[in-house]
Amino acid sequence: MEKNSGLAILRSSVAMPGIFFLLFILLFISRMPVAGAVWISLPASGTKCVSEEIQPNVVVLADYTVVPDEETDRDRPTISVKVTSPYGNTLHQKEKITADQFAFTTSEAGNYLACFWVDSGDKSGRASVSLDWRMGIAARDWDTVARKEKIEGVELELKKLEAQVQAIHQNLLYLKSREADMREVSETTNARVAWFSIMSLGLCIVVSIWQLWHLKSFFQKKKLI
Repeated sequence: MEKNSGLAILRSSVAMPGIFFLLFILLFISRMPVAGAVWISLPASGTKCVSEEIQPNVVVLADYTVVPDEETDRDRPTISVKVTSPYGNTLHQKEKITADQFAFTTSEAGNYLACFWVDSGDKSGRASVSLDWRMGIAARDWDTVARKEKIEGVELELKKLEAQVQAIHQNLLYLKSREADMREVSETTNARVAWFSIMSLGLCIVVSIWQLWHLKSFFQKKKLI
């Protein structure tokens, strides 16, 4: 009996470090940022865009602001912003502003585009824009979630971990569907290429037979054969 209990204690002592290590790795993954801040330098004329490939049903939240130029100590120039979906639908559009934010939930998969440019009437010249683009888990207000569900500490971290696992699962399903679509397109293309090769070969054979028949008729008329 003592031998069995000692063996059980030994097994539990060996397993505990592995469990803590696994929890540490999972918590580290859950703290990895989904998106980050982007610094955009806008020319006096022209447009610069930032694109992000996002799957459907993902919450996107972004804050952008014109960064003041400390060297010249001039007023911040105003900019215009336009955010479009993969199908060209306008999700956010503002003119003559220095700071704002946009938020939306994606309805289709693809590249979402956020374009910035300096207003034509602004004579300040170039501008620098700080864009904080967050989506999915990073876009959620965890302080509000903690107050609403009355959780904190480890419970909150586990809640974040659960949300991260769900996001990874949804991402894997999305990648699986994309892989199936690409495989279907590849198989369709291969089938079309195969049929085109067969038709080309058949056409070459028909043309060769016609040429032989034409040459034979020509030589027979000339009484060469």
